Amino acid sequence: MTSTATAQASPSSQTDMRQMANAIRFLAADAVDKANSGHPGMPMGMADVATVLWSKFMKFDPKAPTWADRDRFILSGGHGSMLLYAVNYLTGYDKITIEEIKNFRQLHSLTPGHPEVMQDAGIEMTTGPLGQGIATAVGFALAERMHAARFGADLVNHKTYVMCGDGDLMEGISHEACSFAGHMKLSNLVVMYDDNNISIDGDTSLSFTEDVLKRFEAYGWATDRVDGHDFDAIEGALAKAQSSDRPVLIACKTKIGFGAPNKQGTHGVHGSPLGSDENTAARAHLGWTAAPFEIPADILHAWRNVGTRNQAARVEWDKRLAASSAKAEFEKSYAVDCSDVVSAVMDDVRKAFATDKPKLATRASSGKVLEYLVPKMANLIGGSADLTPSNNTQTKASSVVSPASGYAGQYIHYGVREFAMGTIMNGLTLHGGFIPYGGTFMSFTDYARPAIRLAALMKQRAIYVMTHDSIGLGEDGPTHQPVEHLAALRAIPNLLVLRPCDAMETAEAWELALNNSTGPTILALTRQGVPAQRDDDLENKSARGAYILSEASSEPKAVLFATGSEVSLAMSAQKELESRSIPTRVVSVPSFELFRQQDDAYRASVCGSKAAIKVACEAGIRQGWDAIIGSDGAFIGMTGFGESAPAEILYRHFGITSEAIVEAVTKRV
Repeated sequence: MTSTATAQASPSSQTDMRQMANAIRFLAADAVDKANSGHPGMPMGMADVATVLWSKFMKFDPKAPTWADRDRFILSGGHGSMLLYAVNYLTGYDKITIEEIKNFRQLHSLTPGHPEVMQDAGIEMTTGPLGQGIATAVGFALAERMHAARFGADLVNHKTYVMCGDGDLMEGISHEACSFAGHMKLSNLVVMYDDNNISIDGDTSLSFTEDVLKRFEAYGWATDRVDGHDFDAIEGALAKAQSSDRPVLIACKTKIGFGAPNKQGTHGVHGSPLGSDENTAARAHLGWTAAPFEIPADILHAWRNVGTRNQAARVEWDKRLAASSAKAEFEKSYAVDCSDVVSAVMDDVRKAFATDKPKLATRASSGKVLEYLVPKMANLIGGSADLTPSNNTQTKASSVVSPASGYAGQYIHYGVREFAMGTIMNGLTLHGGFIPYGGTFMSFTDYARPAIRLAALMKQRAIYVMTHDSIGLGEDGPTHQPVEHLAALRAIPNLLVLRPCDAMETAEAWELALNNSTGPTILALTRQGVPAQRDDDLENKSARGAYILSEASSEPKAVLFATGSEVSLAMSAQKELESRSIPTRVVSVPSFELFRQQDDAYRASVCGSKAAIKVACEAGIRQGWDAIIGSDGAFIGMTGFGESAPAEILYRHFGITSEAIVEAVTKRV
């Protein structure tokens, strides 16, 4: 079998192809002009490549847009969004109507300035931050290979196609991800590089003079170079790519803004409307006589034929799936809700932790949770950015995904590529069939932050196992000690941040992360051991975000809030304060986000009266805590960077101690 789509309904001549490409060009130019905002240059320049790709090679069915075995297309240069919207309208996606094209870049339209994931409209992911499209495509391609290893080529046999530009390849993430793709021999990945020598500042010679093809050859890719306006050459290169044993980069030499006689080939057409005069001139230059937003019937008919040519293949695939003994397992791998499996596993985990009351680093507790989860969840795919022993992310059941293993397995060695790990995890979850988790040190979330943010924006489930979460990592010093990171991550909308205090909360955090199907999750985990605080196993208390861990002996005069490893300090402080006849409550706060979602009554019941003294303790900066303790509350934590020394010395040096908590309370009594 081949993933290359059949071509029986393909256009019959170069004239047909040129006019079909012009339909893309003028939908893009007209939409940008109407919005008075946007980027016409890339769609006009790559319209010929797009026409060949969709009409001759792409396996897709607009009437079954989420068909599991469709080819995936990623527009890495998301600023060229009108190319994708135009093609999706022309090929017949129901959601992308001509009215949506006319509403380009308008509030609540389905055609925003940069594509936003909407797979039932042919938009596989959100792109715009340059480099992340091509990098996430590596995850899509890897997911296909992994799924094929499990279910065979009869059910899984498709490609991931990418269009990228010079800006994508300037971004460092393109190196991380494309190096990984070459190492993994992802022969199902085909990248069409819009080699137009133009960036916003002007000619790319100002800043970008490397030999891109040699660079990719060094990664282990196959490369090719074609005239991006020669239909036969484009088709020949894409045909050759179908049988490659390596990922493929095709440099398509194009003119940005092709067809605009006074602006093509200049940076002036990159990010500005053509304007009425140049639009009119382009129409004359290319022989396009249709009015704005009108597509001649014969050209629209040709495009709609492109949209239907894979329907028979899709119907045959449906029949193969229906007859397959793996049908139930295949469909379950794509299921968003995994709560039934997770709940059953977590019951066993909580019982074990309640019995054993382990004193473990929460990273070690996380590793124990995974030992339960991984054998029961075949679609749970782990990995680490070259810190596997430190992150405790690989289990006894986790065999390694590699070309040598035929892409079977549940564990990925990402190498020292934190950002690429994040983008590839996004690709794995966007493709479907997998729930990815990946580990590194908490301080290195800075490297992965753009991928974390994009996962939050796209509402995709990706789980980050971030260990060594404070000055508690000790001697490695301030370069590795997170200080501002919790606050910075909590600032990202739709990101769930969980900092558990012991083994029981760690198990609860994993349950919450796996059931958080509409966004990514950060698990902030300690290097150092922490004592067990809980032995109850009946309720996931962390789901509330904050809860009373230890109640005061009577109406609390002081309420101590803490997260992670500092909860034990609050518990020690409570004992001392109670001995001084100061009734004190301890509240564990594993998640700001979940606590914020609770109703006012619950929040008030946890936080205590307004008169109660409120103290928070966390080995990070104060930012964000005032929403809980108020601006007049006391904070025991960090105000600057850390130092290199053993953990226990650092906690004393920076005044993060139970004695400091006691003093903060007694000063206010």
